[in-house]
Amino acid sequence: MRSILSFLGLGGAEAEPAAETATVRKIVARLEALPPERARLIAAFAYVLSRVANADQEISQEETRAMEALVERHGRLPPAQAVLVVEIAKSQNRLFGGTEDFLVTRELASIVPAEEREKILDCLFAVATADGEISAVEEHQIRLIADQLGMPPRTFLELRRRYNEQRSVIRRLQRDAER
Repeated sequence: MRSILSFLGLGGAEAEPAAETATVRKIVARLEALPPERARLIAAFAYVLSRVANADQEISQEETRAMEALVERHGRLPPAQAVLVVEIAKSQNRLFGGTEDFLVTRELASIVPAEEREKILDCLFAVATADGEISAVEEHQIRLIADQLGMPPRTFLELRRRYNEQRSVIRRLQRDAER
């Protein structure tokens, strides 16, 4: 499987240290053995995944496992390290979510080339569908992240369409139509 760096097309432009947030620095500290650029990318990626998982104020075991698998696979981390990164990201999101969300997502946007951001959105939808359904608040959170990543609305809508069967809004409409 490809690394998160190649998966996201990370070229090598390093973000200014002042642009790093405390959340990203805390996770990066746990990844000291990795090159700093790669550690920052993994930290920001894990945190943004946790934003979606915690959108409804509850992170299910399925969402946690999905995040761990994504961080392990795309970050090329051993399973235990991926678990640690995800746990730190979840904890930081619960503690500082309101204030850190935009900052961490902006940092991720500064690291990841625009043409690779759709893949991040696909990972966000994978986390949201992990428990079988994308709630309205999860969908809204993904939309906010897409906007903060500078994604055109059309790209978000096209990608979201792939997940229509898992969207709670669509399921509710279908149930109402069947009555």
